Amino acid sequence: MTVLITGGAGFVGTNLAARLLRDGRDVLVLDSLARSGVEENLRWLRDTFGSRVGVEIGDVRDRGLVRRAVAQADAVFHFAAQVAVTTSLSDPRDDFEVNAGGTLNVLEAIRARSAPPPLVFTSTNKVYGALDDLPLRRLTRRYDPAAEGAGGGISEQQALDFHSPYGCSKGAADQYVRDYARTYGLPTIVFRMSCIYGPHQFGTEDQGWVAHFLIQAMRGRPITVYGDGRQVRDVLYVGDLMEAFLLALGQMSTAAGQAFNIGGGPGNAISLLELLDLIAEITGRRPAVRYDAWRPGDQKYYVSDTSQFERSTGWRPGTEVQRGLERLAKWLGHDRRGARSVRAAAGAGR
Repeated sequence: MTVLITGGAGFVGTNLAARLLRDGRDVLVLDSLARSGVEENLRWLRDTFGSRVGVEIGDVRDRGLVRRAVAQADAVFHFAAQVAVTTSLSDPRDDFEVNAGGTLNVLEAIRARSAPPPLVFTSTNKVYGALDDLPLRRLTRRYDPAAEGAGGGISEQQALDFHSPYGCSKGAADQYVRDYARTYGLPTIVFRMSCIYGPHQFGTEDQGWVAHFLIQAMRGRPITVYGDGRQVRDVLYVGDLMEAFLLALGQMSTAAGQAFNIGGGPGNAISLLELLDLIAEITGRRPAVRYDAWRPGDQKYYVSDTSQFERSTGWRPGTEVQRGLERLAKWLGHDRRGARSVRAAAGAGR
């Protein structure tokens, strides 16, 4: 079985590629290497797994390249994307062409196959907008829902409300993936993901904030917090996400066309300020923090209600935040490639 991973040299793609290769499946990575540092991930995959890693260096906006790659695949995971809200604000056309246009290229290449391979697509919680209508209590170090019983998280029943060009482009792609299951019968599943963290992540100020905070702390550099730091996210360790991906692939016959919210859930919800406290405990260093204005579309509180996917597959997050953060810190500080990653991440950005 050959699995195509677009964006396969990125953080999530590298972890999935490694998991599949260890399970005996061959992998084809399609990646433009646009994000600084991901060439380290690709080098690691090649060094570790050799010729079982096929590589196509190119962009998902290249329809011919995408069609040739999809033609070789028994399954497709589509991760290639422009991933930062800030970048989408400065160049919305590029953001749209990569996220919406690139996804359409992948879908059309799958539709052209006589036996279309299954597709798992990673969307984002940003499709729900800023969630300004969610009543919150402002506590000392976090926001919490004010309504009784609202602590279970945001479900798939939440109204879509695309906010920022990034939210619009990923939201459009999200809906195209779902509709191609309905209109053309393609086997597709959408994951609307919360904050994922773990090894092989080149976190920056714009994207991958958990790794970014840890990298900055380990390097003794200050952290800029946008807003007041009380905003809450449910963070999910990347190894747990890999389990969800594989379960989704196995449930394609019954779950095609559905969108699932995926994150750490209420048990792994943490504010930025609370994460900084945990980083200080793990590393022995409390980074200096400076504050700036809220960014467009930033949610004060987003926690995934993952119960729909849990009911479908039995999946639950298995890694609590401190243990996952300790694993990431070990990789960054002691693994040979992880140590290089810290240095590379200093200049990482799209």
